[in-house]
Amino acid sequence: MSSDLEYSPYDYRVHEDPYPLYARLRREAPLYRNEELDFWALSRHADVAPAFRDWESFSSVNGVTLDASAWGPHAHRTMSFLALDPPRHTRLRGLVSRGFTPRRVRELHPRIQEMSRTLLASLLEKQAEGEPFDFIADFAGVLPMDVISELMGVPAADRPELRRLADVVVHREEGVHDVPPAGMDAALTLVGYYEDLLAAKRRQPGDDLTSALLEAEIDGDRLADREIIAFLFLMVIAGNETTTKLLANALYWAWKHGLTDRALKEPVDAWVEETLRYDTSSQQLARTVTADFTAHGRTVPAGSRLLLLVGAANRDETVFPDADRYDLDRDTSQLISFGGGRHHCLGASMARLEARVALTEFTRLVSAYEVDEANAVRVHSSNVRGFATLPISLIDRSPR
Repeated sequence: MSSDLEYSPYDYRVHEDPYPLYARLRREAPLYRNEELDFWALSRHADVAPAFRDWESFSSVNGVTLDASAWGPHAHRTMSFLALDPPRHTRLRGLVSRGFTPRRVRELHPRIQEMSRTLLASLLEKQAEGEPFDFIADFAGVLPMDVISELMGVPAADRPELRRLADVVVHREEGVHDVPPAGMDAALTLVGYYEDLLAAKRRQPGDDLTSALLEAEIDGDRLADREIIAFLFLMVIAGNETTTKLLANALYWAWKHGLTDRALKEPVDAWVEETLRYDTSSQQLARTVTADFTAHGRTVPAGSRLLLLVGAANRDETVFPDADRYDLDRDTSQLISFGGGRHHCLGASMARLEARVALTEFTRLVSAYEVDEANAVRVHSSNVRGFATLPISLIDRSPR
């Protein structure tokens, strides 16, 4: 390994473009060690994919992020079953699944479509009046929060503030290797909000996920309030942020690679899947090593922190030929953007549904667009990659 090869998920330069560094990690240090931050990292697809499936060797019990305040046996309080292993993981995920059913997700389709059309109509009005707009603030950041909030039964008036709090929770300040004080305050505010929401739904249940979770039962076992709150917190942070980034990344990379004409004319499935592979929203997840293991000539001791670099694995040229090319004809079946095994993302189907519906509506109303790259700003987060702002202009908005 070269002495100048350094990787930190907190480095702002990594946030801007991690992929050249990922390529070096795969070539020079497929099992990388960062002494200062005390973690190891795997970057090759052949190592990351099986590690996701092997929960016994690579445990989630201390959480999935290196942030000091979110690492340890208490991690499940805010990360729900993401920070648990079987049998506790099996129990909690099973109970949550009783409320978060495939049917409930499918039934969101018409509402996602309606919300998308309403937001896009507002963009088109701004375009007609010559007003600038930001794809994040005016669409990609609004839609996922509205969808999740509607699913949970959160009143429309509360949604903008919840999104603001979620943004504050994931933001990382340069040089700070933990959740900053503002993020801690925002997290506490979100938890307090969901405590009040649970109390309201207990008094007056509705046809929503929160009410369903209060009623979820398996053989007399029910979810405790703290478990429901942790799941709602996870949904608003993980579900909202990752889908926001997916939508903006799809527009950006199709434009950057000169594929907007094709993306806007064909079914959007390949557009969504290649974006998930090429520049996935969740770049890495942490695990705890439960027993000494050796790979690539190095031994990782039990108890070590290990990062599984999803973003690097999805660009592994041994699995995805010409991996740095954004290719809408690519076979993306081996992407691992949603993890794998027992911890495969429960919200994967909802994220895909939101992206497909939103981009389909975008293609129906927009014939061409341009990205104002000079004024685009990336988010700074230790594990979420995407844009904080993405100004765009609609060149031709003729309906299809």
